[in-house]
Amino acid sequence: MSETWKRRTRMVHSGSRRSQYNEVSEAIFLTQGFVYDTAEAAEARFIKAGPDEFIYARYGNPTVAMFEDRIAALEGAEDAFATASGMAAVSGALISCLRAGDHVVSARALFGSCLYVLEEILTRYGVEVTFVDGTDLAQWQAAIRPETKAVFFESIANPTLEVIDVAAVTEIAHAAGALVIVDNVFATPVFSNAIEQGVDVVVYSATKHIDGQGRALGGVVLGTRDFIRGTLEPYMKHTGGSMSPFTAWVMLKGLETIDLRVNAQADTALAIADALQGHDALARAIYPGHPSHAQHDLVLRDMGKGGTVVALDLKGGQAAAFRFLNALEIVVISNNLGDAKSIATHPATTTHQRLPADQKASLGITPGLVRLSVGLEDREDLIADITRALDAAD
Repeated sequence: MSETWKRRTRMVHSGSRRSQYNEVSEAIFLTQGFVYDTAEAAEARFIKAGPDEFIYARYGNPTVAMFEDRIAALEGAEDAFATASGMAAVSGALISCLRAGDHVVSARALFGSCLYVLEEILTRYGVEVTFVDGTDLAQWQAAIRPETKAVFFESIANPTLEVIDVAAVTEIAHAAGALVIVDNVFATPVFSNAIEQGVDVVVYSATKHIDGQGRALGGVVLGTRDFIRGTLEPYMKHTGGSMSPFTAWVMLKGLETIDLRVNAQADTALAIADALQGHDALARAIYPGHPSHAQHDLVLRDMGKGGTVVALDLKGGQAAAFRFLNALEIVVISNNLGDAKSIATHPATTTHQRLPADQKASLGITPGLVRLSVGLEDREDLIADITRALDAAD
């Protein structure tokens, strides 16, 4: 890869491995294993595989390696490991580096499954977890202690869209010797500067913007080569959370267009947020890229744009939210995000339904909150659809 290549060029060409046929589109190597010329060659590869040698699909695959190399080049990371889902990436990144007696500090505003890993799984095996308000640097400073092994947070919280000062939290964590692990899904690989800001490990659900078209589950963990190959890979290859070759091919195709898609979605999201400010049915229209957002300046500094998700908090609570959802014609009701199709989700009854009412309230997940993932439809059509549905819900 040329060091002078810009982002869009890297997303199309980085990591390419061509077979003897010199194909244009990346080849899909749908194989679970690989053949060795001799028994001695098999022995040597199991002792130490070369940079372009493979043993078993759970350990690595040429198509998967292309995706790992390409996303690492995009993110500015030394290495990457592709996983079967976003949650395989989150759980793998955390569990692989922790053991009984370790301490983790986490932002409390997280996706429901991330909370489950921290609250239920890690604590079950003797890891202590402390939750803080991710936007309050004083709470991070107070919670981190000498035995803190890692900190974890979503750079933009799901679904309330709080934005964390990545560089500041990283500085606090590193002063105590803690590893910084960031779920960067809402920031997207296009707007992310997490590695440049000093983050040690970046996690994505590739199911979201990287695929971007609702086709496949996938995830990826990015970081230093020592962490990816020395800490994470042994855990992942023995527990079976690796990505399939076909999924990796889908993700490679997604990376070719992610810059175009995500920028268009973010521009439309800003237009929607602007158009809905002050609507009678809304208590709040939340969008990190809009001047009304509390961390707007931080978003512009760190990302340049506010991402692809808008949150709408309807005054009439769950009943009004359901009327709004049921009145939508273009926007579909589902629980994914980062898709070419615009998607609306009611977190309190779906993605975060397992949380107690008081915990939802403390996180800002009100009965009227709707998460709106903005797609690639015509901007004016989306604004008209959402406005009409809000009028019907009022």
